[in-house]
Amino acid sequence: MSSVALRDRLGHAFHRPELFLQALTHRSYGATHNERLEFIGDAVLNCVVAAVLYERFPAIPEGDLSRVRANLVNRDTLALLARRLDLGAEIRLGEGELRSGGDQRPSLLADTLEALFGAVFLDAGYDAARAVIERVYAVEFEGLDPAALGKDPKTRLQEWLQARRLAVPTMPSPRWPARRMRRRSPSSAAFPRSGSSPRQRPEPPGSRAACRGRGLCQRERGRGGLARCLTTRRDRISVRGRLPSSGDRTSASRRC
Repeated sequence: MSSVALRDRLGHAFHRPELFLQALTHRSYGATHNERLEFIGDAVLNCVVAAVLYERFPAIPEGDLSRVRANLVNRDTLALLARRLDLGAEIRLGEGELRSGGDQRPSLLADTLEALFGAVFLDAGYDAARAVIERVYAVEFEGLDPAALGKDPKTRLQEWLQARRLAVPTMPSPRWPARRMRRRSPSSAAFPRSGSSPRQRPEPPGSRAACRGRGLCQRERGRGGLARCLTTRRDRISVRGRLPSSGDRTSASRRC
């Protein structure tokens, strides 16, 4: 579809064609892209849809109006409308974005349509933008049912049953095997059970306990009754994980 056909479908003749071209330009194509127009178009779209719902449904409370509006301006609805306009064929994309299928990506289609609404608003004002939005949303506005739009199937079923004074069905809970239901308590891993001894920390290399564990410790009584460890330096170094050098002494006394 040519740009002229797209303008005809929108029902708006641009006085500033550069706005229309900018609205169709993705940031991957060039520096002058449509993100700022998308920002304006999003606000204009929400305002127009809110005004239309307010006028068409005077008896509906604010909460329901907000729910219906959110359903009409979300990404999926905008992408559907953009495909009806064959908007993907008109978007100007960079080579990489085009090869990756960006012209059919729902988020990109939705953003471009909002940018077009923003371009119309800047080109001719609010009334022109509202006319374009109502034209694009003609099918959605015509078959609009606020009582059901935007509600999930569970909520709709509950309301249907309550209106007929019927009980809401309950689903049986699944019975998992007992072995799958066992869960290890986080506290059991962090703290030992009462009566059990905590895990002992390893002794530092070269200490008396480490030497005795390796059968390397020899004790004697020195002056003043002090106990000394006659572990050889070669063994102490091997306990620490180093290999002795040729200059190391073969033996040395060390206090435990």
